[in-house]
Amino acid sequence: MTDTPGWASPGSSEPPRDDARPPADAPAAVPGPSAPPQAAPAWGAQYGRPNQGGRTPGGHDPYGWGAQRSPRPGVIPLRPLSVGELLDGAVTTVRRHWRTALTLSLGIAVIDQAGAIAAAMLVNGPSSPTTDLITLLARTPLMLLLDAFAVALLTVVVSRAVLGRPVTAGEAWRDARPRLLQLLGLTALTTLMSAGVVLLGFTPLLGYSAGGAGSPGTTALLFLVGFLTVPVAAWLLIRYSLAAPALMLEKQGVLTALSRSRRLVRGSWFRICGIVLLSQVLSGILAMVLLIPFRFVGLVLGFGSIDRLDESHQTVGMLVLTAIAGIIASALSTPFMAAVGVLVYIDQRIRREALDIELARAAGLSEQDGTGWNGQADQTSARR
Repeated sequence: MTDTPGWASPGSSEPPRDDARPPADAPAAVPGPSAPPQAAPAWGAQYGRPNQGGRTPGGHDPYGWGAQRSPRPGVIPLRPLSVGELLDGAVTTVRRHWRTALTLSLGIAVIDQAGAIAAAMLVNGPSSPTTDLITLLARTPLMLLLDAFAVALLTVVVSRAVLGRPVTAGEAWRDARPRLLQLLGLTALTTLMSAGVVLLGFTPLLGYSAGGAGSPGTTALLFLVGFLTVPVAAWLLIRYSLAAPALMLEKQGVLTALSRSRRLVRGSWFRICGIVLLSQVLSGILAMVLLIPFRFVGLVLGFGSIDRLDESHQTVGMLVLTAIAGIIASALSTPFMAAVGVLVYIDQRIRREALDIELARAAGLSEQDGTGWNGQADQTSARR
């Protein structure tokens, strides 16, 4: 493994290949080896992994109170993580590396909100499904570009935070720049894949409505057909949600990253979906908490009225206040969401490929006599 964000196999600077690693769909409770079988001694014996008898060479029961301590060089302990530890690791990343994370996310948020204001002023019509759709389509290219930038730069920050190493905005840019075009293509591909499924499902309803027919039964049936494609789109989004970290950290191509995500998510779709939904809910709550005071200030200053808050026809003053609230919320939530995505990827590789061993070695930790890792360690159980 290298000590850079490109996480190859131990002792190799080559990017990891699917045919040179344990299968990603191996059972989560029994991590596979991180080195070829001919390595001696075996990874389990050398680094305190449970042997076939269920105990480590030091005699500790990894599933009970006598479990070995887990190393923690950075924001997470190097072992399979609970949901709370994933969210705590994301918050800790933003808190410890706030200068770099907020500098990157703040610049992206400013551009994003400027694009939102420009799209709203360009459409300049009362709120309706049609105007909302036009506004969203006008913002989509910029949103895809900014999303790719945010994921690329913040993935570097999080990967260094896991190893306990600081990184500046300039270093993050230098590490992420070679992968930006590929990541942009990956982002566009996954977005169009999910949106295309939904659009295909609702196409019969749109065509039927455009034809002037108005049978309520037929309309309801066609709407149901379109609505059934929404779970399919969500399934695809989660299935390929780990492709971006795989592309950045394993230095893979777009198609290989999609394949890696599919393998890592297999068998854990509902867990990953729950984590993503929970993090989205927390980010939404944060945005609402920040938006309400700015809306109130706008009302006090006479920028709008209560009965016009839900319309896209707003004064420039209210749009500016809303944009400021959006910038602050986005600057905080963007690194948090990026950190959650990267930590979920790391957690899945720890569960299935014993990545914690490689991370500990990359962080400069070493085991002492099979009794535990030197350096900072976590006191909680090593395996769940």
